[in-house]
Amino acid sequence: MFNRTPRLEIYQDRICDNARAIARLCHEHGAQLACVTKVSAAHPSVAEAMIQAGSDMLADSRVANLWALRGLGFRVPLMLLRLPAPSEAYEVVQAADYSLNSGLPTLRALSEAARAQRVVHKVILMIDVGDLREGVWPDRAVEVVKTARDLPNLEVAGLGCNLACYGGVIPSVENMLKLVQVRDLCRRETGLPLNLLSGGNSSGLPLLASGKMPKEINHFRVGEAILLGRNVIDRSPFPGTRQDTVIGVGQVIELERKPSIPIGDRGQDAFGGTTSFVDRGVRWRAICNLGRQDVVVDGIAPVDPRVIVLGGSSDHLLVDVEDVTPHLEVGGEIAFYPGYGALLALSTSPYVHKFVIRGK
Repeated sequence: MFNRTPRLEIYQDRICDNARAIARLCHEHGAQLACVTKVSAAHPSVAEAMIQAGSDMLADSRVANLWALRGLGFRVPLMLLRLPAPSEAYEVVQAADYSLNSGLPTLRALSEAARAQRVVHKVILMIDVGDLREGVWPDRAVEVVKTARDLPNLEVAGLGCNLACYGGVIPSVENMLKLVQVRDLCRRETGLPLNLLSGGNSSGLPLLASGKMPKEINHFRVGEAILLGRNVIDRSPFPGTRQDTVIGVGQVIELERKPSIPIGDRGQDAFGGTTSFVDRGVRWRAICNLGRQDVVVDGIAPVDPRVIVLGGSSDHLLVDVEDVTPHLEVGGEIAFYPGYGALLALSTSPYVHKFVIRGK
């Protein structure tokens, strides 16, 4: 049935179970859940699973993906995660109900676009609480909120932050309370309710599960913990979730016994790197029809632990299959569990076939 390769198998019901577990955790805290479809390139089956599980919003970083979600007719708000470019303001207002923002030039462009379309666009002002990715520095928050408050056809719905991304800073009681304190100051200075306090991504779930998350944090943007069932702080399994939700599959296109170390003088590889090799002797080596154009080679784990990933080029994945029994043949398949970066690539690559599998 699934003989086309390379392919990504999407186990919809397992994803739904994961999303339901995360939704329950957020809702018990009194918080909304925005399920993030980005890593699946907004695949309809993934979005459907998230809605079925009780997602309050759907969120994505690409306007094109939001258009695709809107075309599916879901009756939940849509949120743009990546800071909009001023040049795409008109499309953002059309595709998204909410957007995350940090710059006044963009906020002004969104205001103009919303006024032209006679709609009100909701924005969340991002505050940088230490990770050093997006967000205004806390001492500028009041100034920016005051200016945004007076822009026509914009509603400053609340504040947000992002952690464990660029700087790897882990969500803590301290940095979450900093966001609460900035919100309280902006409330006093602007008179706005700023009811939505978006406390970040999957990295905030361990703090939430511990019971230590400040009660004022009432919105979470979660993707990886749902799609892969992982605690993104250390990539351990997140309690109550499954990790076999998506599987990448490549087909063996060559199978030969070869030495473990290249023969001859070596320079850089095709990507400008230098590779270290482990001498395991002469071994059975397979090449699969999956390459760096389709997947992050370092981000996959074979379903069969006897398979060893050696590396890859643009179009080829090299694996050691010496210990695999029964022995593989050309035309056989090798399955992999993708990590976050690998899943993002598999979902985005037009050369990877996507198959939805229902049932658990």
